[in-house]
This record gives sequence, structure tokens and C-alpha cells, in this order.
Amino acid sequence: MPGILSGWWGAIGLAVLGYLCGAIPFGLLVGRLKGVDVRTRGSCNIGATNVGRVLGRPYGFLVFFLDGLKGFLPVTLARFVLLGGESGGADGCLPYLLWVLVAVACVLGHMFPVYLKFKGGKGVATSLGVGLGIYPYYTLAGLLAFALWGIVLAASRYVSVSSIVAVTAFPVLFAVLASWKRDQWGRFADLWPLHLFGVVIAVLVVYRHRANIGRLLAGTENKIGGSSGGRN
Repeated sequence: MPGILSGWWGAIGLAVLGYLCGAIPFGLLVGRLKGVDVRTRGSCNIGATNVGRVLGRPYGFLVFFLDGLKGFLPVTLARFVLLGGESGGADGCLPYLLWVLVAVACVLGHMFPVYLKFKGGKGVATSLGVGLGIYPYYTLAGLLAFALWGIVLAASRYVSVSSIVAVTAFPVLFAVLASWKRDQWGRFADLWPLHLFGVVIAVLVVYRHRANIGRLLAGTENKIGGSSGGRN
């Protein structure tokens, strides 16, 4: 693995950086710039959906972009440090395992930010940013999952449902693409850390939506465009 910081110590350093970046509460910061603590309004969540509900859609889109960026940038940096910027066929599974360590740290930072006593968002936007940053392995699967998110949202008008469907579909999409691209990406046996990461993130995101699932089962979950503008 090329680079001065390559190996486990480099990955650990990058993971710490990724966690601290992922923990930046952009939803809270944007709200405070508007004089609002989003933790006390709407669903009391710092994520883009609640920011959009409380402050308006443009601010929700801004927070979604920023939350995605804080996942994208650390894993992109890790790609160049740990894999030398190569776009496929790393030697063995270790480079992917170290890369995944950084990616997991970004998402955990968003979900459990040290700056907010470990009470953060649900990780959808940051997971998408991480997915786009793990290029090329996650990029197409991430875009397809995001498209599925939009389709399900348009059909159901539930942000929670579209998020759960997209994140659970992602590891399946990745597995299909990895099999299709095996000549360029290498053996699936070497890519197992990436597939495992997709499964773990899906489980974490669904877990963070457990309250939404409860409201869906009870028939009390609000839809986008409803009286509460959707709840996530």
C-alpha cells in the first residue's frame, strides 16, 4: 500500500479524522444561523429532513449536501492514502478493510457525535456520501440506491420508508455489481469488507429508524406534504 501513512496506523488516523468530520452537526449549525435549535422543533432531529421541515426545503437540501460531503471527503482521502488512488484490483482484502474502517467512522460520527453527547442523526446522507466516495465500488450502487430512494419517496411520500428501502437494497446492488465487474474489480472474496460494510450500515440505519417503524406500524407516521411535512 503506497503512501507515507499507509497501513493500520494510517487507517486509524484517518478513521479518527473521519469520525470527527462525520460528527460535525451541520443541521444544528445551519439551524443556529437562522436562530433555531432544530433539536427542539419538529422531530427534534438534526438531520436534513427535520431541517427542511423546520427551516424550509432549501436548508434541508443544504444540510443533506453537507452531511453527504462529510462522508465523501474522508473516504476519498483514504482512497488515495491507502490505495494510492487506484480504481480497482487492490492486492488482497486488507486495503478494503482499512478503507471500510474509515467509512464506518464517518457514519458513526454522524449518528453518535461526540460534540452532541452522542445524539446525532440517522446517517442516510452521510452513508450516501461515503458510498459515492468509495469509488468505483460503491458509486454506481449508491446512485442506484439514491434513485430508488427517490422513486419510493414519490410513491409513498414517507421519507422513512424510502430511506429504509434504499439502504437495505444497497448491499444487494453492490453484490450484483461486484459480480458483474469482477474482471475490473477483482475477486469478490477480496471485496468482502465492502459488502460487510454495506450490510452493517443498512442495519445501523434501520435501527436508527426504529421509532419511525413503530409509527408506521401504528399508522401515525406523517408523510411529506402532510400537516407536519413528514417526520424522519
